[in-house]
Amino acid sequence: MSANYEHYRIFNTVAECGSITAAAEKLFISQPAVSQSLKSLEAALGCTLFLRFSKGVKLTQEGDLLYSYVKRGCESFENGERKLKKMLDMEKGEIRIGASDMTLKFFLLPWLEKYHRSYPGIKITVTNGPTPETLQYLRDGKIDFGAVSAPFDCDSDFAVQKVRRIKDIFVAGAGFFELKDKVLPISKLSKLPLICLDKRTSTRRYVDDFLRNTGDYEPSVPEFELATSELIVEFAKRGLGVGLVVADFAEKAIESGSLFKLKFEKEPPERDICIVTDSRVPVSPAARRLLSILNT
Repeated sequence: MSANYEHYRIFNTVAECGSITAAAEKLFISQPAVSQSLKSLEAALGCTLFLRFSKGVKLTQEGDLLYSYVKRGCESFENGERKLKKMLDMEKGEIRIGASDMTLKFFLLPWLEKYHRSYPGIKITVTNGPTPETLQYLRDGKIDFGAVSAPFDCDSDFAVQKVRRIKDIFVAGAGFFELKDKVLPISKLSKLPLICLDKRTSTRRYVDDFLRNTGDYEPSVPEFELATSELIVEFAKRGLGVGLVVADFAEKAIESGSLFKLKFEKEPPERDICIVTDSRVPVSPAARRLLSILNT
C-alpha cells in the first residue's frame, strides 16, 4: 500500500463531509493537518483527488473511484472495531466446550446457567463426548477447553486445573439385597454381573486399572456395556446387575432406597474433574471469563 491508513481515513472523512473544515472538526485535528494529509496521499498516488472550491471540495473522477473502495474499507474497519468492543465488553462472542455427560451434569451445568444469565449475548456450544474424544477436539482446535475426568494422557502443551473430586462406586438393587451392608472382597466382583460404561471412557479405564492392580480380581466380561451412566443406574435399579458409576449419578436412587452402595475391602480412590486448555492457543475474552469463574 503506497499510503498509510490514516491518510485514507482522512480522505474518506473529507469525501463524506465535502469540506476540509468540517472534516477537521469531525476528526478533532487542524485544517492544515487535513490538507497536508491529502497532499501526501495525492503525491503517493500520483493524481489529484479533490477539486478545491471556496465553499468546499469535490471529488475528481480519480477521487470518486478511490472513494468507492476506501469507503467500504473504512466501514469494515469500523464494524470490526464495534464487534471487537462488544466482544471485549462481553456483549457478543462464542465459547466452545468439550465435556462428558458426567462433567457437564455434575460440574459445568450450574456454572453455565449462572454465566448465561450474566452474559446472555455469549453463545455457548457444548460438544459431548468421552474424555479421549474431548482431548482430541482440543488438539484439533475445535473447542476452547475441555471439562474431563482423570486419569487421562495429557499433552505437554496442555494446562490442567483440578476443579472437583469424584468417587467411583458399585451399586445394586433388587436381587442383590443379600450383599447390602456386607464388606466384600474385590474377588467377589468376578462372580457378579457387571454393568459398565464402554472402554473408551476414563471412568471405565480407571476402575479397570484399579481392579487389575489389586491382584485379587479376575477380569470378566461385563454383562452390559452402556453409553451413559444414567442407563447404568436404570439397569441396576431393575436388578440386571451391579452398576459401576460415579457416585453423583446414583445419589438420588440410593436416597430413595432403589439402589444401595456395595462395600468392598478395597475401593477405587477418589479422582478429579479437570479443566484442560491448550497453552499454545489464546482463548477469547468470553472463554477467559468463564475459565476464571470455573477455577475459583
